[in-house]
Amino acid sequence: MRETSKTGTESIKETPVRSRARLVGIDAARGLALLGLMAIHLLPAWNEETGGVSWSWRLFSGDSAALFALLAGVGLALTSGGRNPHQGRRMTADRVGLLVRALLIAVVGLWLGTLMPADPPAYGILLYYGVFFLLAIPFLHMGPKVLFACAAVFGIVSPILMQNLVSELPAWSSYNPTFIDVLTEPGAVASQLLLTGTYPALPYMAYLLVGLGLGRLNLRETAVQVRVLVVGVGLTIFAYVTSSVLLYAFGGYQRLLSASGMSEYELDQILIWGPDSLPASTGWWLAITTPHTNTPLAIMASLGVSLIVLGVFLLIAPKVGKWLLPLSAMGAMTFTLYTAHLVALSIEVHYGQPYLWFVIHLVAAAVFAMLWQRSLGQGPLEKVVSTSVKGTRRLVSGAENQSRNVAGGRGSET
Repeated sequence: MRETSKTGTESIKETPVRSRARLVGIDAARGLALLGLMAIHLLPAWNEETGGVSWSWRLFSGDSAALFALLAGVGLALTSGGRNPHQGRRMTADRVGLLVRALLIAVVGLWLGTLMPADPPAYGILLYYGVFFLLAIPFLHMGPKVLFACAAVFGIVSPILMQNLVSELPAWSSYNPTFIDVLTEPGAVASQLLLTGTYPALPYMAYLLVGLGLGRLNLRETAVQVRVLVVGVGLTIFAYVTSSVLLYAFGGYQRLLSASGMSEYELDQILIWGPDSLPASTGWWLAITTPHTNTPLAIMASLGVSLIVLGVFLLIAPKVGKWLLPLSAMGAMTFTLYTAHLVALSIEVHYGQPYLWFVIHLVAAAVFAMLWQRSLGQGPLEKVVSTSVKGTRRLVSGAENQSRNVAGGRGSET
């Protein structure tokens, strides 16, 4: 499966000097995820000489999208109060602003879908991202403990729904839905975005809600950063060890063979590359950790890797922040860069020389991001979204203030 990136729509202000290193770490982590996406999109998934999995697939498949979703949650937390979530009209304004953000991202995602060929070089995540943000609106006011608990529920229940509802839901017809698909096949598009697509929103909410919970913590503290790293290592090890024990010590592998009717070679290929959809033949499929299968253990493994990356960058940014500039500049405008990346891919001139085009995309993104950030600040698409969201927040806050003033005036007259 091809992977996509998180949109750089969460432009985090860097006004306070004390938060600068932390924010550089977050942006650098997002920039690394974008690099991973480019590698997945452009480089071969297998080694042509050995026939085995390529290094780029091993390093980035599944985890890049998970990292972007996690960081999206962190960004939502920071823009809605951080450790002290906004309340009252400010939270209402945040929610309406998030709705506007989601719609703008979805529109760009649908537009990109119209550019992509029927057999696309990449499966876009932007439309899914819009759904992520819509689903996040009710959770925006919550504290970290509740958010982590909700993430666990999504991570466990969503894969079960995916497995058991796959035969009941309408089949989707487009890898990258378009405006026409939404109008003509709304049910198929909805099921694709929520459960059956490449980046189904319900299981991906586990990553976003964990990120939202992390953003409610004091990520400036070294102790918190270390805990993020340690928890990430623990989750990753637990997920892979548990999967191995279930499959090879408790007989899960043999049960998969019996239920699927596959040969050992066919099953081994599925465990490497993943099935088109999670089979419903047996619950033992939930024990695998293959990227993009979105099983509970696969979600846990990718979440663990994402936490490791975030923890490492948060820890090293205060000391080596200037050396992270290419990554952090890219990470500050991934919405713009990712969109441009997909537009370039849609032309389909990259297949003959994948390594050359990977270098071209990466260097062009880094140079553009550093020059634009130095001269103009926010990326162009980030600026459009940010301006729209801020304007919406002001309108909501102003309308509510006016309503309260009117109510207060009437009260004094009586």
